[in-house]
Amino acid sequence: MSVLIIGADKLGNIPSILEDRGIEKYTHWDGRKKGMRNMEIPTDTDMVILFYDFVEHRSSQKVKKIAKDKNLPCIYSKRSISDLVKQLDKCAQCQEYMCCKNGTRCKCL
Repeated sequence: MSVLIIGADKLGNIPSILEDRGIEKYTHWDGRKKGMRNMEIPTDTDMVILFYDFVEHRSSQKVKKIAKDKNLPCIYSKRSISDLVKQLDKCAQCQEYMCCKNGTRCKCL
């Protein structure tokens, strides 16, 4: 699984949390500069993680719209290990119940 992470200057221990949950590849954008609004989500992205307390507001709006248009699951989390784990577990449970499959939007997030 490939994830786009948006927000936070440094990820700290977050890559190890992602690895524990089967996420092998990630791309990180800091999300603080308005020029980021022009960047394209990589085509191999399976999920977007947005740290909403460390991202420029209009960038987050644009990413949210693009993720919705591309039907990508999008997790909104604070930049804290505990909140990220909670949101990832919620998404994993949702996928088990099939509400993210077959092009439908996630009902849990």
